[in-house]
Amino acid sequence: MNITAVESATLSVVGYDEAQGALQLGFRSGAVYRYFGAAVGVHAELLVAASKGSYFNRVIRKRFPYRLLVKPETGKRNGALRSEGAR
Repeated sequence: MNITAVESATLSVVGYDEAQGALQLGFRSGAVYRYFGAAVGVHAELLVAASKGSYFNRVIRKRFPYRLLVKPETGKRNGALRSEGAR
């Protein structure tokens, strides 16, 4: 997975695994989520979006199943898979 640091009030890092179609997002809160079924174009558009937080809310949030990898602020790892809209 290629991880890229981003300038955003919401996100700190963005990663993408093309083989799995998995988009991994690190949030400023410390939470890390992996979203499944995201096309490579979603990753590319997120990286160039003027507002990464707005793009996330409009295109990614509540649209892809996801797994919380690291809980916010605690840094504890979690592996539960959630369906779309469960966040």
